[in-house]
Amino acid sequence: MDFQEMTVIDEHSVIEGPHRKESGKRGRKPGRKSADKVDMKAKLERSRQSARECRARKKLRYQYLEELVADREKAVFALRKELEKYHLWAKEIDEGRTPEEIHGILEDLNLKQEQK
Repeated sequence: MDFQEMTVIDEHSVIEGPHRKESGKRGRKPGRKSADKVDMKAKLERSRQSARECRARKKLRYQYLEELVADREKAVFALRKELEKYHLWAKEIDEGRTPEEIHGILEDLNLKQEQK
C-alpha cells in the first residue's frame, strides 16, 4: 500500500482566502462622496485658473517677441540705409569726386580738434 503524506491545512486561511489590504490606492473610498465632489470642483477651478494664467503668460510672451522682432527689423533697415549711403560715397570717391556729406563730416572733425 502506498501512503501519501498528509499536510495539515489551516481552515481559517481556506475560508477567507489570501490576506488583502483594506486601504489601497485604487478605487473609491467609502463615505467620502460629498467631500470628493467639493474637492473635485475646487480642483477643476484651480485647473481653469491655471489655464487662464498660462494663456495670459503666453500672450505676453508673444507680444514681447513681436516687439523685439519689430525693433530688430527697424535696426536692420537703418543699417542697410547707412550701408547704401557708404556704398554711394565709395563709388563717388572711386570716380574722383568727394561727396558733400564727407566735407561736412571733415569740417566737424576739424572743429572738434581745434577745440581741444
